Amino acid sequence: MNKFMMHQAQKLQERLARAQQELADMTIEGSAGGGVVAVTITGHQKVKAVKISPEVAASGDVEMLQDLVLAAISDALKKSRDLADEKLGAFTKGMNIPGM
Repeated sequence: MNKFMMHQAQKLQERLARAQQELADMTIEGSAGGGVVAVTITGHQKVKAVKISPEVAASGDVEMLQDLVLAAISDALKKSRDLADEKLGAFTKGMNIPGM
């Protein structure tokens, strides 16, 4: 590989690292039931918080609450994947990378 290509590869790697760090620093919120359950995750899909409204918790309907939590997590994960595609898509376009 010549010097120019090495330099270009290094610049691309630096831009990718910055984009990955930006993604890690972001938080995404998913919700369900009109916001009665909300889940906050990072751009790297680590759960940071779960909020459940007192009204839905007091209802005693555990099955409904479980469904709402699952739906809120799914919503947050979808939003996180969409954000990752937006941030990192330029770097992975045309590559067949498993899991991306």
